[in-house]
Amino acid sequence: MHHRPATAHAELGPEFFDEVAPARFPRPVLRHRNQAWAVRVGLDGLTDEEWIGHFGRFAPVPGSFETPLALRYHGHQFRSYNPDLGDGRGFLFAQLHDLLDGRLLDLATKGSGQTPWSRGADGRLTLKGGVREVLATAMLEAQGVYTSKSFSLIETGEELQRHDEPSPTRAAVLVRLSHSHIRIGTFQRRAFHRDPEGLQRLVDHAIRHYMPDLWHDDAAERGRAFYAQVAANVARMGAQWMAAGFVHGVLNTDNINITGESFDYGPWRWLPTSDPSFTAAYFDHSGLYAYGRQPETLLWNLAQLGSCLLAVVPKEALLAVLDGYEALFQADYATAILNRLGLEPRDPASDATLARAFATFLEASQVPFEQAFFDWHTGLASEPRATRSPAAAHYTHERFSAVREALSAYHPAPGANPAHPYFSRPTPCTLLIDEVEALWSPIAEHDDWSNFHGMLADIATMAEAYGNTPLRP
Repeated sequence: MHHRPATAHAELGPEFFDEVAPARFPRPVLRHRNQAWAVRVGLDGLTDEEWIGHFGRFAPVPGSFETPLALRYHGHQFRSYNPDLGDGRGFLFAQLHDLLDGRLLDLATKGSGQTPWSRGADGRLTLKGGVREVLATAMLEAQGVYTSKSFSLIETGEELQRHDEPSPTRAAVLVRLSHSHIRIGTFQRRAFHRDPEGLQRLVDHAIRHYMPDLWHDDAAERGRAFYAQVAANVARMGAQWMAAGFVHGVLNTDNINITGESFDYGPWRWLPTSDPSFTAAYFDHSGLYAYGRQPETLLWNLAQLGSCLLAVVPKEALLAVLDGYEALFQADYATAILNRLGLEPRDPASDATLARAFATFLEASQVPFEQAFFDWHTGLASEPRATRSPAAAHYTHERFSAVREALSAYHPAPGANPAHPYFSRPTPCTLLIDEVEALWSPIAEHDDWSNFHGMLADIATMAEAYGNTPLRP
């Protein structure tokens, strides 16, 4: 191993976490290792057995935590405050530095056993849930979304009882790689306990380790800059989801971290076609977290963070940040649309016009969402290919005229690669819910992983075509 370990989270003190022991699994079997990101953190030289030793049996990563930390936090769950949250089936296992850019990274688990915050649950993850998270993170990364990475998936040899899938069902433990697991709910817990000193310590810790350029000698200015940066991060995240046609499904404040890096994928979905009312969670009966409501939900969550920071930042400074959210989101959405289309930006007004025209067309035409981005990657330069698309009839309709007019002013972005073999196929790689179920069936019925690995290979080809692969350090 040539990793650069860290133990930064321990600096916050024991009121922010509980030391816990991992579960002991009877028959760990490696199902997925993210070798590209293993290279980035210096763990690529591990044998599969050593990998299982660290990420299935949780032998400490040399130089990082000797004992895993279950993080403490609160949160609004479907806008109802819950003070009894925390890592109930996971923990922070290790911290490392990215060998490419030097940033601090967390290795955190899902399904690693009970903690003080399990509230009577078994602390386990279903294998199907782990498979779904591996697929979701790979697809989002391929689409250029800033997401956590599914670093490892190990089947544990246990059987679980669940009410929402056929049981008994197989169990797994997932290890997630992310730049931070400090979330809005972490601040809510300190505010709930009326701990301004702890809030300031948390803000300062976050700046030192994740936003060092923001450091200022004045504490109130540090807090304002921190809040503004979190708002920018969250706006970017939401804009990228919207451009990807992605619905997270459970946008509770404990699922939103300070780096704007989406994580904790439960009932996610990708849109078949543009639909603002489309929901991912079967239990979201009111559509609170529907596709079209994601931007406003993220703003609401940011307001909850702002209310926590009132103890350390002037109210006027916090409100100014919230007032600027919509402009941030719209600018990030235009950027995300252009990135997905492989186009070079022009100016804010033109970019916003193109983004609006494309979004309007997607909803009015009901063209398959991913197909439209695939067909028009690099803009009008791809028109000969778009005319051969299964969706070609949509592009001759009058409602596409505004998109065509906007595209006429744009050039392919530097580095765009429309000649990549991926673009010679008639349809793009997608990950709709029926496709996910089709991938799971052979695993559940015959322990056949070939379709799963085939899908990951297809997603990797997509990532390469769009230039969204991890770079080697």
